[in-house]
Amino acid sequence: MEINQYIDHTLLKPESRQDQIDKLIREAKTYNFASVCINPTWVSYAAKALEGTDIKVCTVIGFPLGATTSAVKAFETKDAISHGADEVDMVINIGQAKSGHFAFVEEDIRAVVEASGDKLVKVIIETCLLTDEEKVKACQAAVAAGADFVKTSTGFSIAGAKLEDVRLMRQTVGPDVGVKAAGGTRSLEDAQAFIEAGATRIGTSAGVTIMEGKQTNSGY
Repeated sequence: MEINQYIDHTLLKPESRQDQIDKLIREAKTYNFASVCINPTWVSYAAKALEGTDIKVCTVIGFPLGATTSAVKAFETKDAISHGADEVDMVINIGQAKSGHFAFVEEDIRAVVEASGDKLVKVIIETCLLTDEEKVKACQAAVAAGADFVKTSTGFSIAGAKLEDVRLMRQTVGPDVGVKAAGGTRSLEDAQAFIEAGATRIGTSAGVTIMEGKQTNSGY
């Protein structure tokens, strides 16, 4: 698979303007990225703009804290899909995970999986806030709940993806579940390293920079 097909071309900043979303969509079309990853408010707009292409519309659920209730996450998922979302990246309930309540975490994920129908669900575990043991348990909960992917980070916490986390996540979920590295991919070399570590999707705002073989200081 070519590198462009690993990339979720991402713009999630709350101050993102329509002209910036337009630019993101143009770039996704130019490089044929796997998806654009945007906040729910832009889903219907992006879906119309990408109609007739193979580029998916990815959005975020319970973002960025993961602390909304399961019912709200399920509603948000259905709403996003009704407006044209093809993929949803949900944030786990991090506080419940830190409390050791992984049955709760699993049910929270399952609520989104069930609400998503046949759409792709990626589960953000926010690795920078978890111990290795918690990362493993969160990934196991995602697999048990029927998620399609586990994802390292929101890009809005204290750190993004790390190679060792991607390796641990891949080791935990096995070969049949996707692993998305998000936050910290600033160059083609970074992207290739994450893929070698086991990532099957890269969430980054630096998609164009990666395709041009350059480097950026962007945080996501």
